Amino acid sequence: DGMPLNPYDRNAFSLDEKGRVTYEKDGKRAKTGIDVSAYQQEIDWAAVAADGIDFAILRVGYRGYTEGGLFLDQTFEQNLRGATSAGLDVGVYFFSQAITPQEARQEADYVLSAIEGYEITWPLAFDWEPISAGSNARTDGLDNDTLTQCAAAFCERVRDAGLQPAVYFNQSLGYLRYDLRELTEYNLWLAEYDTKPDFYYHFDLWQYTHTGQVDGIEGNVDLDLDLR
Repeated sequence: DGMPLNPYDRNAFSLDEKGRVTYEKDGKRAKTGIDVSAYQQEIDWAAVAADGIDFAILRVGYRGYTEGGLFLDQTFEQNLRGATSAGLDVGVYFFSQAITPQEARQEADYVLSAIEGYEITWPLAFDWEPISAGSNARTDGLDNDTLTQCAAAFCERVRDAGLQPAVYFNQSLGYLRYDLRELTEYNLWLAEYDTKPDFYYHFDLWQYTHTGQVDGIEGNVDLDLDLR
């Protein structure tokens, strides 16, 4: 109760000539983006921009799921320079394994330090994900309330720095783990792989595939729509 619902017109979603999902409503068209990390290796950012990509969300780093150290994505600085010089709007995300709000604030500070001096026009996202069973992850057994508090703590720190915070989640996390009512003042970034989103509640950004094809990137890449 009290969580805004999915506001999007299902009939306004379609596939373009490249097979990418688009959303156009009342004369406005959603922007198309990608999110990348070291897994994509070397990227030709000029080719990406020429292939109809408007924005990129770059992994800035991650927290280790066993010892809990903070690490910079090996390609972050290269990708940040490349995407910016190609004229793309740029956001970032951090793969969190925080187990306390204090750790989440530490992660936000790490991100803010890494992007200092760069113009970041798209959201800074908190990306917490469960680690597969049997991995002895430090986040095993983290309760839902604490997880929601971690996301909020990260986002508050980003907002206090004058930037746009976001929370990345899939349907399972959105329905079963996060109390999204506590996060409605931040951008919500949904991962649901489909041609139309079925998620019941409101979200702002949508990662709709992990097998996208974009010029300048070898192999698969995540594709996103900015529905704001």
